[in-house]
Amino acid sequence: MYPQNNTGNHDKSTEEIFIDHQRNGKARPWREKKLTTISYYELLHLLEFKKSSRVRDCGSVLEFNGDSENHLKLAKAYFCKSPLCSMCNWRRAMKHSSQTKQIVAEVVKRKPKARWLFLTLTVRNAVDGESLDRSLRDMSEGFRRLFGYKKVAKNLIGFMRATEVTVNKKDGTYNQHMHVLMCVESSYFKNTENYISAKQWRELWQKAMKLSYSPIVHVQTVKAKNKKKSDLHSAIDETAKYPVKASDYLTDDPEHNLIVVKDLEKGLYRKRRIAYGGLLKELHKELNLDDPEDGDLIKTGDEEEEIGEEAYRVVAYWNWQRENYYLGSQNKKDRDEKGGK
Repeated sequence: MYPQNNTGNHDKSTEEIFIDHQRNGKARPWREKKLTTISYYELLHLLEFKKSSRVRDCGSVLEFNGDSENHLKLAKAYFCKSPLCSMCNWRRAMKHSSQTKQIVAEVVKRKPKARWLFLTLTVRNAVDGESLDRSLRDMSEGFRRLFGYKKVAKNLIGFMRATEVTVNKKDGTYNQHMHVLMCVESSYFKNTENYISAKQWRELWQKAMKLSYSPIVHVQTVKAKNKKKSDLHSAIDETAKYPVKASDYLTDDPEHNLIVVKDLEKGLYRKRRIAYGGLLKELHKELNLDDPEDGDLIKTGDEEEEIGEEAYRVVAYWNWQRENYYLGSQNKKDRDEKGGK
């Protein structure tokens, strides 16, 4: 099932395990993400998905540039960009968080009196891939209608929307919901003509989705500044979470895992998880930020990945037999001679 390991013509006795340390000393989880991606590949392979080979090769070879302090920055790698791939979703989450923080910081500069809301929109759970597919399409259209309503649009500055799907452990159904970070004018809170209560949000969402039942909707104000981590940054991190947790399809039940992966692949096929609107969309373009989903996953914009003047190159290869990333002797020699210990 697995390809032959390709680590070049290195002497295996001189190979060492590759560890990519952050500035705080913690190791980046390359190995953990690769192992989870391999488990995902095995399920795709059993389900005979054509893209399984792409997922298998995701992140198998990582090329880094290093500086004199042994900080590494990813320079070259292949990523499959499959919606359930843990490796790709880890990179996407970093990129999305970085981009949104840049955009929000610019909004705060331009609109210092603006206020922020965090909105969660839900509908009834889907039972399989077909119903999940329909529900996500309907939610996308419902969201467009909701934010077109005069009551919502009149004080809206912009928004960032992210879609998440979780698996109900009790009955195996799928809970699809949207997290929305909204920026509104301060006039939103002035009077009942402008303000939208939780009850009104629920009614508007029910109307936009044309539902026969009252859906669950959560809305809360978000503070831009705090002594520690701001509520605004916490909200950004919430929207930057993985669209699907790997633990939802990698359980102790192999048959269940196959069903879940098949359903999620059907439901998430050609669906946009992340969307910007209003001023946030304009700033995404103005700041020349690429697509957070389908764009470059090598450059995530994460400050932790920035390095000083490039001094040497490091290539890490995934060893299928040993289930880890390894450096060759030449990589180690270059690092020790040019980058120090």
